[in-house]
Amino acid sequence: MDGSNKELFPFLPYILQDIWEIGSDPEAIIKLIGKHFNRYDNLEVLDLGCGKGAVSIKVAHQFSCKCYGIDAIPEFISYAQGKAIEYDVEHFCKFEIGDIREKIKDLKTYDIIILGAIGPVFGNYYSTLSTLSKHLNNSGIIIIDDGYIEDNSDYTHPLMLNKQELLHQINEAGMNLIEDDIMQSDRIKDSDNYIFDDLKKRCMELIDKHPDKKDLFENYIQKQEEENEVLENKVVCTTLVIKRR
Repeated sequence: MDGSNKELFPFLPYILQDIWEIGSDPEAIIKLIGKHFNRYDNLEVLDLGCGKGAVSIKVAHQFSCKCYGIDAIPEFISYAQGKAIEYDVEHFCKFEIGDIREKIKDLKTYDIIILGAIGPVFGNYYSTLSTLSKHLNNSGIIIIDDGYIEDNSDYTHPLMLNKQELLHQINEAGMNLIEDDIMQSDRIKDSDNYIFDDLKKRCMELIDKHPDKKDLFENYIQKQEEENEVLENKVVCTTLVIKRR
């Protein structure tokens, strides 16, 4: 979901109406939580940029733990609240509309903090992890779904680091990377195709409804195609588990 053009924001709920799992793979995150904790019922999870709540809801359903999701799009939060009822986890899940960059200032500490495919939202990874560290329990973990560029690659991207620089910023923030769960290329392609087909269909419908904004929606489709090419062929897509030293 490209956030570079604010003119597109009001249309995102329509464009993404068919897609529940917008960013991270909930099953991958469930697997990592199961691996790094022995007890689950007392866990408290903070899901920043939670989208439609797929990760929080499936984590709560699996582990019967408390999950708090925040996202800036009201329609996404409303959808998440409905899904929590559908999965019978509304007593475990709380979803709230807000700007996570502001909300974080007043939050307590959590056992797990999730950044699901939203990037280093508080600046670079050093500043993002330094900010999140203040809200992480001593034995807690940060789970980040993102990508990096292999150190031996000649590819560059303005929003992605090579692995060496990523590790450097993690270290500078006083943390260690304890797991690098790399996503297989066939899974990436399947996920991209599933999302893109629905996304393109809805954008074409919007072009019919708003012909004056044709360029806006066509550019969005093109950017998503370009992003899929990058994710499938240029970078390493992974789920990182990070812990304070």
